[in-house]
Amino acid sequence: MSKLILFLRLVFGLFFVFAGIMHFVKPKIFNRFIPKPLPKLIINYIAGFFELAIGIGLIFTNTSKKAAAGMFFLMLIFFPIHIWDLFREKPAIGSKKLAIIRAPLQFLLLYIAYLIYKHS
Repeated sequence: MSKLILFLRLVFGLFFVFAGIMHFVKPKIFNRFIPKPLPKLIINYIAGFFELAIGIGLIFTNTSKKAAAGMFFLMLIFFPIHIWDLFREKPAIGSKKLAIIRAPLQFLLLYIAYLIYKHS
């Protein structure tokens, strides 16, 4: 199990680092995911900061447990956004098919965060 957990930490750590950086490099990509009444740029930078911090935390053994907890809570926070996107006429993710896949995928990400937390 420890090799699997190390693999998951590295894969998701790198994914979150990449996603976090993209929030700063190409913030407009994420605008459609943020509901209109919210300040898009501020929310985007906050999400990017947390994704970057979680990604870095997952990579290092001494911070992976806290980072996995952060990943879990971030996925919980993002879940309503994916549900909202699912019912939009034109989903931010691109297509209805992707929106339908994306919502249940959050449960898999929550489970992976739990596994990393439990075994780190």
